[in-house]
Amino acid sequence: LTGVRLSVCLIYSYISPYRWLAVRLECVGNCIVLFAALFAVISRHSLSAGLVGLSVSYSLQITSYLNWLVRMSSEMETNIVAVERLKEYSETEKEAPWQIQETAPPSTWPHSGRVEFRDYCLRYREDLDLVLKNINVTIEGGEKVGIVGRTGAGKSSLTLGLFRINESAEGEIIIDGVNIAKIGLHNLRFKITIIPQYSDEEVWMALELAHLKGFVSALPDKLNHECAEGGENLSVGQRQLVCLARALLRKTKILVLDEATAAVDLETDDLIQSTIRTQFEDCTVLTIAHRLNTIMDYTRVIVLDKGEVRECGAPSELLQHRGIFYSMAKDAGLV
Repeated sequence: LTGVRLSVCLIYSYISPYRWLAVRLECVGNCIVLFAALFAVISRHSLSAGLVGLSVSYSLQITSYLNWLVRMSSEMETNIVAVERLKEYSETEKEAPWQIQETAPPSTWPHSGRVEFRDYCLRYREDLDLVLKNINVTIEGGEKVGIVGRTGAGKSSLTLGLFRINESAEGEIIIDGVNIAKIGLHNLRFKITIIPQYSDEEVWMALELAHLKGFVSALPDKLNHECAEGGENLSVGQRQLVCLARALLRKTKILVLDEATAAVDLETDDLIQSTIRTQFEDCTVLTIAHRLNTIMDYTRVIVLDKGEVRECGAPSELLQHRGIFYSMAKDAGLV
């Protein structure tokens, strides 16, 4: 019933402007016919009957011509948007080269997972302000680092820079001694997100650790179940768990979690955090956290505010300083 009501409301909103326009065009057309008839009567002695009939006949058709003119103008305005988009796409700056043979890193890179931000700045477009400003942070291999901050502080922007979704405005990111801006995008993203072939046993193990085994076992096709584009046939929480299962299979040295458990319940969140702590013990983990309790046992916490690092240190130290992190923890009921 709700769907039918919504459909009727949309159809009504679609038809109403046309009826509004049609009534007014009819009024304009009738006025033109009226004036044509008046002029014919006033000038009946000087105009021939054929000319009078022709003028009245054409004036009767003016309404349809006005409708056609308005419709064509509307269609032209709609279609010209496609031309504007084509122009915009043709002028879009291309990504960096996919591969650069001269600066390709060794096959064993990254070997420890050390990440260093040196005076790193980032903006989304040249005409916009910086979203990250002079970030200077060194993350040693194997560290578990939480990244927190208020909405718009620049937490997700940090991961966009790490994968070079957006290129740096200033500064650089060094991973195990390699400046990621000097290598091809394929070399960077492939090394961080490699997905080789796995046996069914390995996949089932990853699904069990991600707490998806029960869900997949209940599917008719089990491991052969096809996920729709964008995961439309999965819930938001299930999509995040699938991403966790992929990360468990990849076994890469650097793991980035961007609000990875924001859409699951607290009990499942606790189980997933336990899996992350045990299965990624030797990995460098960067977690953008919404629930602060998930990062309280991390090695360090980086607090961002307006694109700048305001606080950095162990969670216990930051709580003692009673700064931004303390206020966020207090709001979350952790202190």
